[in-house]
Formats: sequence, C-alpha cells, structure tokens
Amino acid sequence: MKLITKLPLLVLLALFSFSCSTDSIDENAEAINKSLIIPQDKIIEIQILELINNHRLSVGLNPLEKMELIKSQAFSHTEHMVTENEVSHDNFFERSNFLKANAGAKLVSENVAFGYTYAESVVNAWLKSESHKKNIEGDFTNFDVSAEQNNEGHWFYTNIFIKK
Repeated sequence: MKLITKLPLLVLLALFSFSCSTDSIDENAEAINKSLIIPQDKIIEIQILELINNHRLSVGLNPLEKMELIKSQAFSHTEHMVTENEVSHDNFFERSNFLKANAGAKLVSENVAFGYTYAESVVNAWLKSESHKKNIEGDFTNFDVSAEQNNEGHWFYTNIFIKK
C-alpha cells in the first residue's frame, strides 16, 4: 500500500531527472571556446586589426568585429605554417566549415603572409595585392588575426574574415 501512494511521486521525480533541455547557441559557443586555444592578443595583431578597420572606414565600409572562434582558427593555422615553415592555405575548407558550423558564418575568406616585421608592412602588402585587398574590403562582419614567430624570429600571419 505504501508503494502505491509513493509511486506518483517517484514517477514525477523520474520525469524531472530525465527531462530534455536545449542549449542556446551562446552556451554551445562558450563550450566550444573553452576547448579551443585562443591566445591573448599580441600588440602586432591589435595593430593589424586596427589598420584594416581604419582602411575599411577610409573607403566607406563598416568596421569588422573581432571574434574568438575566428582567432582560434587563425592561431591553429598560423601554428601549422610555423611548424611546416611554409606559408599556405592548407586545410582552409576545414577552418571554413568549422566557422560555418560554430560561428554562424555564411562566407569565410583568409589572407596569409610571411616575413613581414611590422603590422603596417603586412597590411600594406595585402592592400597592394588585388585578391588580398578584395578580402580586406569584402562584405564581411567579423575577423581576427594570428601572428606567430618561428625559431628564427620570422613572422607568419593568418587573417580570417567571415560574414554572418
């Protein structure tokens, strides 16, 4: 008899214990961010982003917003280039697909570079290249950059742009 009176309570307890929940996109992004390497910004990286946004503003375009998920992908690729000691767009589609799946990107593009010592020199080189300039002046909403040095002190750069 006691079991019958406690049965409804046990059923309710079981229902609440195993209820479904949905995570918001922000919570998913936060969980993803915790599992990725997102290094602290270097002065040269901040300068690059400022120079790009200043250029965009000077030609009547919107400034772009930084995004940690982009930074993680830029950093990962820059580390790859440092390890290989070669500038490349290796595995671009993996970075692009990751940002489309996790950052809401509809469009992804990137600029890479090697050897430039100053933010001004790498940004100026990109602006002198038609394809790199097209990315800088493209219809994007967010961006970030990674700059890393190899053992000899040479800089490698990855600058990724997305449109949400």
